[in-house]
Amino acid sequence: MKTFTDPKKLTDNPHYKEQKSRTTVIDAEIDAPIIETIKDFNKPPFCFTLQSCFGHFLYSGQDNPNNLEPLPATKTITKVEYRIAYIAFCLENSDAGKNLFEALKGITAIDPEYIQLCSAEWFWNNQLNSYALQVEPDRFKHEDTAIIEGEEALYIEKIRNEFFAGIKELFRTL
Repeated sequence: MKTFTDPKKLTDNPHYKEQKSRTTVIDAEIDAPIIETIKDFNKPPFCFTLQSCFGHFLYSGQDNPNNLEPLPATKTITKVEYRIAYIAFCLENSDAGKNLFEALKGITAIDPEYIQLCSAEWFWNNQLNSYALQVEPDRFKHEDTAIIEGEEALYIEKIRNEFFAGIKELFRTL
């Protein structure tokens, strides 16, 4: 999210229902580990997803930009290119949408130094009431990728997994 900004206030969007009705989830366009989470996110009438990424780790010997494999548990990797994990979504300006916003804000409590709730100008300009939850070291929150040390990559992988599990659990209990 190169255009990271603090979350904007929900506003009236007379086109929300029409925009929601045009939302389609195509499994082939979603990273396999989060297909069900994205489908769950799109079920309620007061929210829908715009984009998502499970987050990818590239390093010496692993240069697949869509790599979904866990990082090796050994500490043999020194530098990792981390490609941000996130869910960009739109909320309805309703009580249910506001309640979900507050619940999603709670996901950042997993680790506020590595999970941010934000607005992204280019999403907002195209879709009112759009937000993103992202897993990225705070010092890189304005970037889509970051070069990090291997040990930090292992920590981010752990946080990323907790992040998606937390979102899945949140929608399971709606």
